[in-house]
Amino acid sequence: MAARGVKSPYRQGVLDALPFLAVVGPFGLLFGVVSREAGLTIFESLSFSVVVIAGAAQFTALQLMSDHAPTLVAVASALAINLRMAMYSASMTPHLGHLPLWKRCFVAYFLVDQTYALGALNFERSPWTAAEKFRYFMGTVTPVCFPWYISTLIGAWAGSAIPTDFGLDFAVPIAFLAMVGPMLRTPAHMAAAFTGAVVALLAAGLPFNLGLIVGGLAGMIAGAQVEQRIEREEEPA
Repeated sequence: MAARGVKSPYRQGVLDALPFLAVVGPFGLLFGVVSREAGLTIFESLSFSVVVIAGAAQFTALQLMSDHAPTLVAVASALAINLRMAMYSASMTPHLGHLPLWKRCFVAYFLVDQTYALGALNFERSPWTAAEKFRYFMGTVTPVCFPWYISTLIGAWAGSAIPTDFGLDFAVPIAFLAMVGPMLRTPAHMAAAFTGAVVALLAAGLPFNLGLIVGGLAGMIAGAQVEQRIEREEEPA
């Protein structure tokens, strides 16, 4: 998904991110509906999406809050799910880390799964400067983050008019499959994904969705171990 003849990096970013509208819209609608059913006001639902801007963590925290889980568990679960953002940030630093502070603040705030996935796929093989990469990144933000706010607001406003069993939750697995699939390019990536999925399923019975945290940690450990083993094997004797 490099430049492909499109002169404007921003426009190319918008075009590359447009397919994500098919999942961002339903996902945001669903969160708006669920948050209203959990007792949040329209303003609180929208604020949740604007401040956190991380769908999986928002659903997890909201579910735990609805189940009257301890606040510490809800916060820790959301933070554990968002630990991947630290890895995203480290991956983007070589490309965007030399930008002015205000631009880095925008990148840090809008760095979500979709914008990271597109950036990671394009930045390594593109001839763009850091400024052009920033414009591309902001292009990917436009069809992803702003529709997330709008769809959350519509879902919260509609409230019970959109039933939770309407089938909008199909967007969650499709979105993550679309993002993760193209990035499973090395044995370390595949080991991390497979181990994390298996362990999370085996630990699904743990209370407060702790199985997801255990699976994520297991996946990161497995990926790191495989990568270190490959590096040792590639070192000259």
